[in-house]
Amino acid sequence: MFQVRYVSEEDKSFWFTLDKHLKESEFELKVRDKRGYVIYDGDEPIGIMRYNLFLDNIPFLTLIYLRESFCGKGFGRKAMLFWENEMSELGYKMVMTSTQVDEQAQHFYRKLEYRDKGGLFLDNTPFEQPQEMLMVKIL
Repeated sequence: MFQVRYVSEEDKSFWFTLDKHLKESEFELKVRDKRGYVIYDGDEPIGIMRYNLFLDNIPFLTLIYLRESFCGKGFGRKAMLFWENEMSELGYKMVMTSTQVDEQAQHFYRKLEYRDKGGLFLDNTPFEQPQEMLMVKIL
């Protein structure tokens, strides 16, 4: 049975098997502020999601990650719809996410009705990478 719940301290070891970018101090904030989730199939944790607030008032999904064996089975879609519904219930009118232009995630987001709204170029910085696509969805 699919479920999503807020991340807790007890999830820390599982969390960091999937999230290689978040600092431990930021993990503590995700727990405290309820801005992180663990995705389950029955009793088995299979993925994670986290978000921040862009411009202090737009939920911005910064990561959704499923264990590889659970990709392509509808869990990501269900998790996104759960998050979008929660953001709507909290009174937000729009959500955002991003992905690099060379990643396949853009197609996943477009199927969920996210629309391209620009990009960020980080060339010649310590965070060099391909263009980061910004995507939004009106709730």
